[in-house]
Amino acid sequence: MSIEVTRATESDIEQWDQYVEQSPHANLFHQYEALEIQAAHSGAELHPLIGRKGNEVVGLFSVFKITKGPIATVFSPPPELRVAYLGPVLLNMDHMKQRKRERRHHEFIDGCLEWVRDELHPRYTHFRLDGSYDDLRVFSWSDYSITPLYTYHVDLSEGEDEVLMSFSSDARSNIRNAPEEAYTIEEGGTREIELIIEQIAARYESQGVAYRASPEFVKDLYTALPDGQIRPYTLCLDGDFAGGILVTDYKDTVSRWQGGVRTDIDTDVSINDVLDWRVMSDAIERGRTTYDLVGANNRRINRYKAKFNPTLHPFYSLERDVAGMRTLAHLYKSLRQKV
Repeated sequence: MSIEVTRATESDIEQWDQYVEQSPHANLFHQYEALEIQAAHSGAELHPLIGRKGNEVVGLFSVFKITKGPIATVFSPPPELRVAYLGPVLLNMDHMKQRKRERRHHEFIDGCLEWVRDELHPRYTHFRLDGSYDDLRVFSWSDYSITPLYTYHVDLSEGEDEVLMSFSSDARSNIRNAPEEAYTIEEGGTREIELIIEQIAARYESQGVAYRASPEFVKDLYTALPDGQIRPYTLCLDGDFAGGILVTDYKDTVSRWQGGVRTDIDTDVSINDVLDWRVMSDAIERGRTTYDLVGANNRRINRYKAKFNPTLHPFYSLERDVAGMRTLAHLYKSLRQKV
C-alpha cells in the first residue's frame, strides 16, 4: 500500500495539532493556528498537506504559495516573518527498522513534492528545516540545492548551577554582579511585544538593515496560541523599558526567537546577559532541556552567544528553481529574513 498525499480536510485540521505534538521535528509554528497567522501576514496561500499509509498519518508538510505577477513561488516558512524553521514533520516512524523508515519517509516527501509541482506550479521553491530533520537525500534527488546553516543550543538538562558554571567568566560575572535593585525582569503581554519589536527595528535601521516583521504578527500568535508559548521578557531600569527578548516555548525547547539587541543605554547592568539568564532559569524550572539561541551565522553576534557554552546545531536551507529560471532566486533573497 503506497502513501497518499492530499490537502488536509476539515477533519484533519481538527486533529492537526495533535499530530504536530507527536512529531520529533515540530515546533510551535507548525500548529494550525500559527500556520494560518503566517499565511495572513505574508500574503500567502496556505496549503497544509498530509500523508497517510492506509489510515495511519505518516507526515505533515505545510507550504505557502506567493504569486508575484505571473510567477508562483512556494515557501515553508514564508519569508519576512523571521520564522526560523518549518518544513515537513514525520510521525509514527521511530519504531521502524532503517530500511522501512527510509522507504516510508522518502515516499511521503516524493508525494508532497509531486503535489506541489502539479498543483502549485512554482518557478522557485524554498524550504528551511530544523537540524533534527537530518535526512535530506530525497530533496537532493529532486534537484534541491541544500545549504547548511547553524544555530546554537544550550543544554539546560544539568540544572541551574551546572549551566551557569559552564558560561564564560565574564558572563558569570555579569549575571552574578548585576545590582538586583537596579532592574526588574518581567513577562509581559502585547504592549511589551510592541516595545521589543520597536527596539529591534530601530537597531536594524541604525545599521542600514531592513526589518519587516511586524508587532501585529507576534501579537496575533501571542493571542491565538496556548498561554505560555510566546513569552515577551522585558528588562526595565528604574521602571523604564531597556531591553527584551521574545521567547517561544514548545515541548522541551525554549527559543530566543527575537530581541536581545545591543543597546546604547549607560548602565552597570549587562542587560542581555541577565535577560538570557532569566529566560534560561525560568525554562529550567519548567523542565525544559534546550535553549535555542536561534542563529549562529553572524560572526559578530556569535561572539556574544558563544559565551553561554552552547553546542553548534545545524539547520538547512533548501532551494529549487525550474530549468532556466535560476535568476528567480533574487525573489527570495530580496524577501528573506536573516537568521
